[in-house]
Amino acid sequence: MSDRIVGLGLMILAAWYGWSAGHYEADFSDPVGPAIFPQVLAVLIAVLGLWLVFRPDPEPRWDGGLVLVVQAASIVLMLAYALLLVPVGFVLATTVLAGVLAAMLGARPLPAVVSGAAVAVGCYVLFTHGLELALPTGTLFAGG
Repeated sequence: MSDRIVGLGLMILAAWYGWSAGHYEADFSDPVGPAIFPQVLAVLIAVLGLWLVFRPDPEPRWDGGLVLVVQAASIVLMLAYALLLVPVGFVLATTVLAGVLAAMLGARPLPAVVSGAAVAVGCYVLFTHGLELALPTGTLFAGG
């Protein structure tokens, strides 16, 4: 029963997400529009929700305790990331998020930070130079 509830929740989330994406506006010219990626993602989420509703796990096992604490901490980290992305900039915010998530998954501190920085710089280069999209550079530490 729990899989079906989660599946129904995912379908509701997908419907809201897909509908919301239709209102996106971009400051740049894009032949397919800025809504296409979130709308495709919404369809994939809805299909996953349908799968869970019609093909649930017969014996689902729900973890508790420390696993739930780690999952809640991950959600809080991602919300903080979204709020801090513009003030501190993409590279710093992504480095911290990726590094902390890597550490939460068991990486040692130095490799976690190095991999977080590599992910951040790699994504920054890909998005700004490869896709020519503007990412926030940060306003908190800017002089002025």
